[in-house]
Amino acid sequence: MIQIDIPGLGALSLQHLVLDYNGTIAFDGSLIQGVEEKLNQLAGALNIYIVTADTYGTVCQKCRNIKGEIKVLKSSNGALEKEQFVESLGAERVVAVGNGVNDSLMLKKAALGILVLGEEGAAFLALNNADIIVKDIHDALGLLLNKIRIKATMRS
Repeated sequence: MIQIDIPGLGALSLQHLVLDYNGTIAFDGSLIQGVEEKLNQLAGALNIYIVTADTYGTVCQKCRNIKGEIKVLKSSNGALEKEQFVESLGAERVVAVGNGVNDSLMLKKAALGILVLGEEGAAFLALNNADIIVKDIHDALGLLLNKIRIKATMRS
């Protein structure tokens, strides 16, 4: 668990990390270099979930060494399915990371929503629902590895 006391906002007790795959931790179907190591480091403090439509069909093979669970979306409404997944974990204990329209509801629902701009860019709807915006996945994971950064960004 990651605990963060944010002045003006209150305490966050984060237990789950829910991540989109393509555009967030992967580019064109391939895991971004260095992400596996950082996720495995965070797996000691957070339950890791990769939730994806798996556009390229590569998530299971590319993420086989990550200490977490992979959930491939089944419905045609990925945004709603991701939001429901976050709710099932207890949204108040979830940090969600994504970049696309189908990430927008989970970013809004989670206790902490982080939008990754990345090489694929980011959807405006997702940007509008995020609490923090970062330039790439390494910055997003860096916030969780050094939680004082979240405090500095989110304090009122």
